[in-house]
Amino acid sequence: MPLSKDILDEIRVLTQFNPASALEGIKVHHTADPSTIAATERLFAKELITQADGGYLTSSGLEVIRHLDSLMTVLNCKDQETA
Repeated sequence: MPLSKDILDEIRVLTQFNPASALEGIKVHHTADPSTIAATERLFAKELITQADGGYLTSSGLEVIRHLDSLMTVLNCKDQETA
């Protein structure tokens, strides 16, 4: 299952959120990399975050970030076992 650059950019933005707290948001400034700005706008359009420039995770976004956090934990754990 190949991941497009757009999806990887969206994942990169989602990793900026704290999966342990729905009360911590992010702000993507207009000076950020254009791919980050576009990814943030797509996440807003998908109703995963509350603002086109960041904001907070929605309930769906919180669910996605928890899955992403689990995935990252597994991948990092497997990476450390082979080191």
